[in-house]
Amino acid sequence: MAEARPAGAHTHVWLRDARAILGLAWPVFVGQLAVLGFSTVDTVLAGRVGPIDLAALAIGSAAYITVFVALMGVMLALGPLAGRLQGAGRLRRAGAQFHQAVWLSLGLSLPGVALLLWPEPFLALAHAEADVADRVQAYLRVLAWAVPAGLGFTAYRAFNTAVSRPKAVMALQLGGFALKVPLSIVLVFGWGPLPAMGVVGCAWATVIVNWLEAVLGWALLQIDPFYQPYHLPRWRLQSLHRQALGQQLRLGLPIAASMLIEVTGFTFMAIFIARLGTLPVAGHQIAANLTGLLFMMPLALANASSTLVAQAIGARRLADARRLGWHGVELSVLIAVLAGGLVFLLRPWLVRGYTGDAAVVALALPLVAWAALCHVADAAQTVAAFALRAWHVTTLPMVVYAAALWGIGLSGGYTLAFLAPADWPAAVRGANGFWVAATGGLTLAALALAALLRRVGRQTDINPPT
Repeated sequence: MAEARPAGAHTHVWLRDARAILGLAWPVFVGQLAVLGFSTVDTVLAGRVGPIDLAALAIGSAAYITVFVALMGVMLALGPLAGRLQGAGRLRRAGAQFHQAVWLSLGLSLPGVALLLWPEPFLALAHAEADVADRVQAYLRVLAWAVPAGLGFTAYRAFNTAVSRPKAVMALQLGGFALKVPLSIVLVFGWGPLPAMGVVGCAWATVIVNWLEAVLGWALLQIDPFYQPYHLPRWRLQSLHRQALGQQLRLGLPIAASMLIEVTGFTFMAIFIARLGTLPVAGHQIAANLTGLLFMMPLALANASSTLVAQAIGARRLADARRLGWHGVELSVLIAVLAGGLVFLLRPWLVRGYTGDAAVVALALPLVAWAALCHVADAAQTVAAFALRAWHVTTLPMVVYAAALWGIGLSGGYTLAFLAPADWPAAVRGANGFWVAATGGLTLAALALAALLRRVGRQTDINPPT
């Protein structure tokens, strides 16, 4: 007869796993918060310039995020691959995977830059007014040159997270934010001989900071003794390796598709809401930015959980991998309930911190209320999806995202916003309709991915990393 588990043993294990996840997650959270600070600073500054610049930022940043996240998703395969190799003690192979990710970043930069230099498809979807469209084009033609640096830094970030060294990334991200704030202020409003650039100044500041982060990250990989066991050649790339590159593409393309579906589920909200006018899209931008701030914690927990699960799989500790993934989901939901509730209570003060325009405030308040509720489901599905990546399960989550976020979230939102009868409550029509549908779609995704994680975790054997 099996020995009974002592009372409180499950709680002890849960707390131990929570400490391990949080220990790896907090530097990721701080670093990602600094990155989101870029868009927060831009939103506040553009809001001070005027509604036209704020609307241009909402549409332009939606276009940039759509393109960049789709490309970045391919490279995020580096995390679970290097994490498994780290757990198996195959450090040189982990370093080789990093170099293939850098090659990927160079190749993916070409279509990324091209799409942003010619943003007409995004403008056509937004039906932007002429003055807004002109500023969107000027903004994106500068921001396009941030793509190569951003993708290169993604490889640096994914590799360091996979080998449990997120503080190295955090330090650069904090330094980047410290430079971004004064640089954006100077370029947006002008200073001395520098003219005021408005929203275009935000783009120039981001480009400068992204390139500095990428160059410093590459330099640290070359000179820090920590990376010596990974056999990273000094100041040059290893040659292309077909097998390693193929592994990243097979795992990364479904991740990219999933992220594209998830992100467009939100970025296209901004583009479609722009059809309702300048004020609704400005209010949506505030709610979207607060959602992004909230999302940083589950994203950090997801990265940490995925890393620990991948390392456990690489070391062939499958029971630990199964438990860590599920405990990561539980921890993220608990924190999301607390954070979302706080935002709901403080939303009047939070919204007025972005803008003093009474009309924008009135439109943003109900959207922020929905954003707080949406956050709980978003947290659960994010950690579940990242844990599944550690098990190299990426295709089924992509199908779930398509059905939940496009089928229910975006399509349902469009129906409520533009096709709902006029006698329906205002709380579910217009811009509100997109947030109602997004909450429903994310809830379905969270339930489906959690069930899939349970099923995948029942595996009793797995191929060793190569």
